[in-house]
Amino acid sequence: MDRILNITNGDCAVETMKQANIPGEFLPWRDVLHEGPVPEGLSLEALSEVRTRFIADQNWGKAEDIRQSFIDRDNVLKSYTEFDKIILWFEHDLYDQLHILQILDWFSQQAHSKTKLSLICTDQYLGMVTADEMKDLLQFEQPVTKSQLSLARRSWTAFRSPTPEKWSALLITDISALPFLEGAILRLLEEYPDCSNGLSRTAQQALNIISEGEKRPGKVFALYQETEDRRFLGDSSFWAILNELLGSKPPLLTIHQGQVLRLPISPGQALNITVEGKDVLKAKRNWLNIVEPDRWIGGTHLTSSNLWCWDSGSGSLIQRV
Repeated sequence: MDRILNITNGDCAVETMKQANIPGEFLPWRDVLHEGPVPEGLSLEALSEVRTRFIADQNWGKAEDIRQSFIDRDNVLKSYTEFDKIILWFEHDLYDQLHILQILDWFSQQAHSKTKLSLICTDQYLGMVTADEMKDLLQFEQPVTKSQLSLARRSWTAFRSPTPEKWSALLITDISALPFLEGAILRLLEEYPDCSNGLSRTAQQALNIISEGEKRPGKVFALYQETEDRRFLGDSSFWAILNELLGSKPPLLTIHQGQVLRLPISPGQALNITVEGKDVLKAKRNWLNIVEPDRWIGGTHLTSSNLWCWDSGSGSLIQRV
């Protein structure tokens, strides 16, 4: 019997695969690549260390546990020649598309082996399907092609570039080999500060929801999810954005004195938009003039000397000077 490795987007999908009796071993690919530094010029192992430090700094886990998880993951990937076939199971959203790029880029640089590489990627959320539905997805398995490997390598390089120009330029090239990539590229570009008010699309949606009267943090997150055609953001990442809005000077949001916004959600918490928040939301003020930019998107470190914004009207990137 063939030895199979199934690589997928998280532990929920793995559990369902096991319930569905999907043959083989399982490797969950855990990393929020759309958040924090993913700089160019690093090996898989060196990048995993950068990601460990970022995730630990966000208080999303203990550094030693996160580091070991990456080491274990990377070691399994590097043992790929021990498998007859590797199946990548992923979704259409930004979170998963970046995983696909990273993994296919890595495979594009490995020596030729007899190991077969295939991909299952649909618009179904793997963490939400039943065991029977998971088994049915096997009908969509396709061998990974040379054009997909080449596109992934080009796109992963662009994502890790110190400026976002190469990432944006992918949209004027042929990227049809990975049919969900275009949507992921656009969605990531929308996380750059909007030129009119300095807010990412996610931050703007959060402020909109709160300004319309919803104050409960958990409900704000649920309503935000409804604004996404392809949901990709977890609650921890959303909480980090809310805390940025709470912590700016002046703040765009407030919470009851003495309360701290963290997970799990505390009952009775209420968010309120400030006058400054309303002004930014209406583009009367620009948040980039309130905060000192310091954010990574892929390999691009947004700072006052390397600041890019997204013009949603023209659908283009503009360097802000």
